[in-house]
Amino acid sequence: MKTPLKYVLWFSFMLIFSQLSFAQTEPEMVFVKGGTFKMGNNQGDSDEKPEHTVTVSSFYISKFEITVKQYREFCTATGKQMPPKPNDEWYQEHDKAKAWEWKDANPMTFVTWDEAMAYIKWLNEKTGKNYDLPTEAQWEFAAGGGTLSKQYKYSGSENINEVAWFDETTYERGPMPIGRLKPNELGIYDMSGNAWEWCKDFYAPYKAGKFKNPVGPTKGQFRVIRGGSWYYVAWMSKITTRDGPYPDRANYNYGFRVVMNVSE
Repeated sequence: MKTPLKYVLWFSFMLIFSQLSFAQTEPEMVFVKGGTFKMGNNQGDSDEKPEHTVTVSSFYISKFEITVKQYREFCTATGKQMPPKPNDEWYQEHDKAKAWEWKDANPMTFVTWDEAMAYIKWLNEKTGKNYDLPTEAQWEFAAGGGTLSKQYKYSGSENINEVAWFDETTYERGPMPIGRLKPNELGIYDMSGNAWEWCKDFYAPYKAGKFKNPVGPTKGQFRVIRGGSWYYVAWMSKITTRDGPYPDRANYNYGFRVVMNVSE
């Protein structure tokens, strides 16, 4: 028995529609040509030292932080609950914060390292691609402008107000929509400020030397976050600033972006 043509056409339309709908929320990626750079900062905090020479291969990185809209699609598809809104105690500690809303264009926050990896696993299954969290070296190379770097302190400028949402520009009220400020040399937005971004590596002291595509230690207690956030001071938004919370911890400052490696 033949299937009526109208049902075939309807099924084809719905399949194309679903693919197009998902494409609208799949991360927009920016190509980062590989190169060699000085990682770290001998004038920075102790965990930014020593500066060391790192070579990274070419890769793609998301133009923006993963948004609430993108993460909500993952939650809807998998049956996972969206993170909770802040409780009364949080508002007492953050007395300048406005009423929290999960707005589509804001960076997704209150995400643990494990939840970021779960999102990436789902995204890979959905797309057939090979997304991942950036290594710390990839993150710093991209934040610094890659091979187009002008050696700015912040990602895209010496003037933090041009490129970052931090405590003095958000007034500690909450994160801001992605892509509102100036991009860096590669056309990537918000790598300074707005949301701390999880990296793939375990957090550990730097070592002197020359390294190619470093991935950090093979084990550890903490995972790297980079970039500062809407609630933190300007110093924390420097390209070279590092921190390392427990991977199962989340707060309203922790978000992420993704990369795709290039086969060579």
